[in-house]
Amino acid sequence: MSRINRRGSPDSPVYEARTGDILVRVSPAYLPEDSNPENGRWIWSYTVEIENHGKDTVTLVSRHWVITDGLNRVEEVKGQGVVGEQPVLGPREAFRYASGCPLATPSGAMRGTYQMVTAKGEAFEVTIPEFSLHLPGARRRLN
Repeated sequence: MSRINRRGSPDSPVYEARTGDILVRVSPAYLPEDSNPENGRWIWSYTVEIENHGKDTVTLVSRHWVITDGLNRVEEVKGQGVVGEQPVLGPREAFRYASGCPLATPSGAMRGTYQMVTAKGEAFEVTIPEFSLHLPGARRRLN
């Protein structure tokens, strides 16, 4: 079972989800300097922190993202590890990385899961909290 929370200010929100002993925290940001709204391209970055609050060492082996734009078009992205790595987190260790996402609309949302395995070979899934991608000051729309 996972628990999802949202923290932070509206301009710099932080989204959290805890699945068992694994906490995932995401902080998205709009990148106006990399975006080109005239050509229908809005670029977002997001920083993810994964914390192991358990007693077992775990390895993040793969990811599954569900990206929804402002017109409810959905794209799914699956792959090995994150940013070219399959991080190993011992007890009380954390891993942080940054990545990005282009959208064809000025708003959207992302959510997903990480597939992890313990040192004993037990596989499990960890929730990545759904987070909003909305321009600062823009009217929010439910996707």
